[in-house]
Amino acid sequence: MYVDDMILIGNDPKKIRTLREYLFLEFNMKDLGQLRYFLGIEVARPEQEISLSQHKYILDLRSEIEILACKPIETPIQMNHRLGIFPYQVPIDMGRYQRLVGELIYLTHTRFDITYIIGIVSQFMHAPSGEHMDAVYMILRYLEGAPNKYLLYSKNGVSNIKGYTTADWTGDQTPRRSMSGYLTFVEGNLITWRSKK
Repeated sequence: MYVDDMILIGNDPKKIRTLREYLFLEFNMKDLGQLRYFLGIEVARPEQEISLSQHKYILDLRSEIEILACKPIETPIQMNHRLGIFPYQVPIDMGRYQRLVGELIYLTHTRFDITYIIGIVSQFMHAPSGEHMDAVYMILRYLEGAPNKYLLYSKNGVSNIKGYTTADWTGDQTPRRSMSGYLTFVEGNLITWRSKK
């Protein structure tokens, strides 16, 4: 039997130690300690908290596409944008566009602030234009100005569940469909989110 990776979690150190000792007897394995980095996500554990960040992933993405000296901006999208597919738009390198958008999609695991615009630019994967690529570069310039944002989950003594929803009827410019979204917080920590059309 071959097992690649195992992650043990729990609140009882004695039970975790017993399970770990049993697994050492059954498998040839080594203990890598507490989780610090997994699939491009950095994990930090200050007291009573867990933070998830993709700071290194953003730095690697920046150096890969060679925009280390771009001017940062404060918002990832222009207000009242009119992105769409129009006649006579100038096509661009579809492969590059798809790769960049795909890498940005992975960032939405910890960067909810770019989820909306990533959803917009991912609609044009089949027919990107220069205008769409400019929107992608705008996201990258935004990340340049705010690379250190992260998710923080903490024990804060608040015991409640809160949910928020929003809707924009026929707000999507391309197919004129309605858009909606929701967020759920448990004990003050963001647990689920969704933006859909």
